[in-house]
Order: sequence, then C-alpha cells, then structure tokens
Amino acid sequence: MIAFPESLRSLRNRNYRLFCSGQVFSLIGTWMQMVALSWLVYRLTGKATMLGLMTFCNMIPVFVLAPLGGLVADRFPLRRLLLTTQTIAMLLALGLALLTLTHHVRIWHLFLSGLLLGITNAFDNPARQVFVGETVPRPDLMNGIALNSSMVTGARIAGPALAGVLVAAVGEGWCFFLNAVSYLAVIAGLLAMVLPPRPPRDPDAPQSELRRMLEGFDLARRTLPIRSLLLLLGLLSLLGTPYSVLMPIFADQVFHGGSRTFGLLMGTSGAGALAGALTLACRPHFRGLGRWIAATSLGFGIALIGFACSRSLFLSLPLMLLVGFTYMVEMAATNTLIQMMVPNAFRGRVMAIYAMMFLGMAPLGGLLAGVIAHHLGAPLTVALGGVGCVACGGAFTLHYGTWRRSARELLQAAGNAEAPS
Repeated sequence: MIAFPESLRSLRNRNYRLFCSGQVFSLIGTWMQMVALSWLVYRLTGKATMLGLMTFCNMIPVFVLAPLGGLVADRFPLRRLLLTTQTIAMLLALGLALLTLTHHVRIWHLFLSGLLLGITNAFDNPARQVFVGETVPRPDLMNGIALNSSMVTGARIAGPALAGVLVAAVGEGWCFFLNAVSYLAVIAGLLAMVLPPRPPRDPDAPQSELRRMLEGFDLARRTLPIRSLLLLLGLLSLLGTPYSVLMPIFADQVFHGGSRTFGLLMGTSGAGALAGALTLACRPHFRGLGRWIAATSLGFGIALIGFACSRSLFLSLPLMLLVGFTYMVEMAATNTLIQMMVPNAFRGRVMAIYAMMFLGMAPLGGLLAGVIAHHLGAPLTVALGGVGCVACGGAFTLHYGTWRRSARELLQAAGNAEAPS
C-alpha cells in the first residue's frame, strides 16, 4: 500500500482516491469549457453585459433550485444522483461541441446550454459536497475538503491555460468536446467505488417535502455561527467573484492581449487558489479557522482593489495570485466549519444553502457587474466590488467574538474536541 504523507491522509481511502482521480480530469475539462465559453460569448457579441448575462443564466438555477437539490441529496443515494448529473452535463457539453464545430452555434444556444447546465449543477453541487464527507472518516474531513478544493483549483490552472492555447489554435469547439470526454473519468470512478449502505436520513421528520426543505433554512437561520459564515460567503460571491466575468475585458482592453492573456490571468488566479487549498490541507486541525476566514475575506477585497488599479500585467499577475489564494481559503474554511457543525441528517440541505451563497450569488453579481462595467468600465466595477468585500470582512471580524463560543459548543456536540478559535 502507498504510504501517503499526513497532508495527503485522505488519499489513504480508496473511495476518496477514485473520486479525486475522476474529478481532476473532469474539472480540467469544465474549466476549459468555462473559459472557452466566455471567450466565445465575447467574440460573438463584444459586450460586457452579455458576459454578465451568460454567467447569470449559468448560475442562477443554483440559487433557485439548490434547496431542492439539497433535499434530494439528503433522501436519495448520492452515487446514483451524481452519475445522473454527470451524464447530463456530458451530453450538454457534447451538444455544444457539435454546434460549434459545425459552425451552427448561435448566442441563444450558449445561453440555453448554460441554463440547462445550471439546473444540473443545482442538484450536482450539494450532492458532491456531501459525498466528499462520505468517502473519508470524520477526522479527515477538513483534509478531504481541502484536497478536493486542490483538485478544483489545480484544474483552474490547467484548464484555462489549455483553453487559451486551444482556442487560439483550433477554436472553442474542441474545448467543449474535450470537456464532454472528460466526464467519462468521473463516471468511471463513481462506478468503481464500493460504498457501504447509506443509513436512512431524518426518519422522524415531517412528511411534507416543503417542510423538510424549510428545516434546513431554519437551522441555518437560528444557528448564529452558520448564519454568519453563510452571509459572509454570499456577500463575497456577490461583490467579489464577478471579477472573473469581466476578465475578458481586462485581457482585451486593459492589457491589450487576447485569449492567451485571458487564460494566463485566470490560470494565475487558479495557482493562488491551489496554494490556498494546499495550505489548508497541511493543517492538522481546524483550530483557528475562524480567524483565517476573517483575515482572508479582508485580503480578498484588498487584492481586488489593487488589481483594478493596476495597468501592468506583471503587477496584476501576483495580485491575481493573492485573489485566488484568499478566496479559496475563505471558501474552503467556511465549507469545513459548516460541515463539522451541522448534524448529518441536515448536511445536504445546509450545504445546498452553502451552494446558493457560493455559486448562486455569483450570477446576480455577474449580471450587476456587467451592467455597471458597461457604464463605468471594468476596472472601476472590480474596485467597487473590492471595497464592498473589505467592508464585509471588517464587519465579520468585528462580530466574530459574538459567536465563537457558540461555534465551539456546536463542534463539541458533533464530537469534535477542537474549537475554531
């Protein structure tokens, strides 16, 4: 048996290794498609508002339907659910590839494909978040989440870089096709897993599906630490993450480059995010994560302001590195604390709210950023978002002490001896 170091301890679990090995190929394809899709929309329309609208169509279903996805994740076999969502996503990517390669693609095809993929992700994301916790023992959960985030962010490096080269060389259609092929890896990994029977969830809950769904919202609302973490994540996603939507404009109008410059900027952000995820993976415990969340939320806003003010690519690249690092640490640390505090029977529904904040708020911010950028320009739009992130991070830092003890009690009740001091 391979002897994995402590920082990779989750990989000692066969199911987790299968999950991650399939993920790494699929996520590279996903990021290739995202970059190629943004560039194709910009090439066909040349409008910042269309970039924002494309993100809105792709992400808004997560905001609307994630609670239903969380309920499904709590009630149905996760592997079967993930096999279904991954197959649908593969077929959507294949259809987009055929339309693009045959030169029949129209802008409405891109919006429809994005909308359908968003609906699929509304069920896939909560199930994926919970499924990570079922492939590792509870003591390895933080390490498993951090390594999973490393896979996602490693793909953010390889995917945009490959997409930049392929779009320039052979066009966007081949990026879509390779993404379709990449889904076969994660499907094969899921089929190869040997999973224990999943215990029944929530046997005493009310029969009404609506009431089951609302129970997750009620738990998040009345639990101060979880509510605070979710609100901060949602505000950062709303105000800060739209920088990626406007990145084609920075590559074209600010740095006077093309698809390769775009891929370089996105890949550098991904490198920072990978560093952040690996930093968390090397932590032996989750003590102090609350302070990390406060510090990185402030750092994220400051880095965005610096990037918006820069007109030099060489200065902007390290700022993008910092943007990726701080946002990944904030997001992954929030994920870890919430999963450690939430009872197992509610995990799918609460992680659906997490998906709403993490992914669902981004389209609203992207749409708003596209409109503002049309009137004020992309740099000022990103700077304003950075200022908002600093304000939110400051408010979170000031109120952190009010829920720290409550978080400790929740963690101890869940069988965790350490507190996020």
